[in-house]
Amino acid sequence: MKSKLLILSLLATSLVALPGLAAAENISITGSTTVLPIAQKAAEVFMKKNPQVNLTVAGTGSGDGVKAIIDGTADIGDSSRAMSSKELALAKEKGVNVKEFTVALDCIVPVVNPANPVKNLTMAQLKDIYAGKIKNWKEVGGGDKTIVVVSRDSSSGTFEVWEEKIMHKTRVRPDAQLQASNGAVAQAVAGNKFAIGYVGIGYENPKIKALTVDGITASAETAKNKTYPIARALFMFTGKEPSGQLKAFLDFVVSPEGQKIVKEEGFVPLN
Repeated sequence: MKSKLLILSLLATSLVALPGLAAAENISITGSTTVLPIAQKAAEVFMKKNPQVNLTVAGTGSGDGVKAIIDGTADIGDSSRAMSSKELALAKEKGVNVKEFTVALDCIVPVVNPANPVKNLTMAQLKDIYAGKIKNWKEVGGGDKTIVVVSRDSSSGTFEVWEEKIMHKTRVRPDAQLQASNGAVAQAVAGNKFAIGYVGIGYENPKIKALTVDGITASAETAKNKTYPIARALFMFTGKEPSGQLKAFLDFVVSPEGQKIVKEEGFVPLN
């Protein structure tokens, strides 16, 4: 029996020592649902090239992604907005050395049902619709129907940028339908002829109609030259200076191949 145990022990030791049987390196990513399609596809392609790396990707909102970095519960926090001064101060207090990586550009696009005749809204009209001052589509060139407002929840980076650029801290009307993701907003608007919502440009699809804002169309060009009034950058954050496979993945995302993925997912590459 002792000799059998010794043989098993030696076998286990030799198996661990074999390079080909080394444990996979795990990298966890969480946060923005806007960045989610980019992160998912990039992770998929990166793992095919690097089978020794295991990437897990979740989308729960930018606020959650930033919190995960500060708390050390994820390796990468995706965010569709920059970190706030309060968040940066908390990170510093906890000894977290936050590193910011811009991975793509985006436009927040107001969307309606394709049956809606409205094609353009001004920044002021968008604010008044979401604040509840404008309640009927006929007030902005549409039919005589009550506007159904669809918005994002407060943990969303998209909501925070919308609040900053459109609402200017004015409260969204209390009966707004709050959705947890870009996809949920798109689905809600697609299913209601009288609804309005807003999504990242990568979530545009034939079931919803994108509106121009102040006469400007959301596009790669208007995002890059910053003429579209609700353009923004998309980020990945880490809680330390990345190295090893973590750095390799972030480098991949901003590489020509990674930026091709950004474009394929409907967002705006950096160059």
